[in-house]
Amino acid sequence: MKFEKMTFSEALIALKNYSTLRRKGWNGKGMRIFLVDGSTFLVNRPPLLGIFEEGHRVDYNAHIDMQKADGTIEPWIASQGDLLADDWMYS
Repeated sequence: MKFEKMTFSEALIALKNYSTLRRKGWNGKGMRIFLVDGSTFLVNRPPLLGIFEEGHRVDYNAHIDMQKADGTIEPWIASQGDLLADDWMYS
């Protein structure tokens, strides 16, 4: 289902249901956001080895990532414009 007008509140529910989303107003082709589940891993390499001992358990919290127009992935934080926009849609 493709919505042309979804609020961020609606988009957040869709993210929690593992949909990938984009904004109609974003000008970068292929840009989208998605939810990354939390996970647990054991420290085995820098830079965390400089903070924790090897084998230390790290609980990584769920977060939202963005696939940028160049295909790379980075953590994403919503801007004021993103939060107030009503042009969210499924990607």
